[in-house]
Amino acid sequence: MAERLSRIVSARVGDPAAIATAAARRVRASSLLGEHGKAMIIAADHPARGANGVGGDPDAMADRFELLDRLCVALERPGVTGVLATADILEDLLLLGVLDGKSVFGSMNRAGLAGSVFEIDDRFTGYDAETIAAMGFDGGKMLTRIALDDPATPSALSATAQAVNELNDRHLIAMVEPFLSRWDNGRIRNDLSPEAVVKSVTIASGLGRRTAYTWLKLPVVDDMERVLSASTLPALLLGGEVKDAEAAFASWGKALRLPTAQGLVVGRSLLYPASGDVAGAVDKAVSLL
Repeated sequence: MAERLSRIVSARVGDPAAIATAAARRVRASSLLGEHGKAMIIAADHPARGANGVGGDPDAMADRFELLDRLCVALERPGVTGVLATADILEDLLLLGVLDGKSVFGSMNRAGLAGSVFEIDDRFTGYDAETIAAMGFDGGKMLTRIALDDPATPSALSATAQAVNELNDRHLIAMVEPFLSRWDNGRIRNDLSPEAVVKSVTIASGLGRRTAYTWLKLPVVDDMERVLSASTLPALLLGGEVKDAEAAFASWGKALRLPTAQGLVVGRSLLYPASGDVAGAVDKAVSLL
C-alpha cells in the first residue's frame, strides 16, 4: 500500500490533472445492482463531518492511509458494487484505479458537523450535481435531518430539494438519507422508532419537483415492513455503527427481503469490524444479498 499511497501524493503535487484523467478513463458500472440483484455500497464520508470514531477509538477513521487500505480491501471483494464518499477520498480511489466497474456516489452536504450547535444547518459543502455529472459518477447523497424544534430545518429541506431537482434533471440518483431528529442535552439524537422513521420517509419522498431518480437511504429499525411501505421509492439500507454484529446482519437480511429494499450502504461496521477482518465482514454482508 505504501507504493500506491506514494503515487497519490506524487500526483496531487506534480500532476493534479491526473484526477480528471483517471475519472475520464474509468470504466463505469453497467448497473447499480450486482449479479445478485442488489447493491452493496461501501460508505466512507464520515470524516468530512468530523465523525471519525469507531467503537472506543475516537480517531479510528482519521488515519487516511489506513482508511484507504481498508477501502481497497472492501472494493476488491466479489459482490461489492460501489462506494459513497467525499471528493478527497473518491479522488484518491480514482488515482489508485480501484473504481472501475463500480457505481460511485458523491457525498454532498457535510457542514452539519457532528456535535456542533449548527448540526441541523447542514449546508452543501461537498459535491454538487454538476460535478457529479462531470466526473461520470452515478449520483449524490444528502443527509437530511428533520428537527421540528430547530428553525434551521426548513432551509436544510429546501437545500435537499434543490439537490434532488438538480440530480433528477441530469438523470442521476438522488440518495436522500432522512432522520427525524431532536435536540437532547445539547446534542442531536435521531429518533429510530418506526413511527419516526415512517414520518421521515414520507417527508423525504416528497422533496423536489421530480422523483424519478430519487432513492432513499434508511436505517434498519423495528417493523421495517411498515417503514418500507411508506414509499414506493427504492431504498438502500444503511448500516451505521453496530454493537452486535450478528443481530445487525440478521436484521439486514430480513429487511432485504422487502420489495423496495435494493441493497446495503454500509461503512464503519464493515471497514472497522470488531474482528478486524474487513474482507470477512464484507463477504458476510454480500452473502445477505
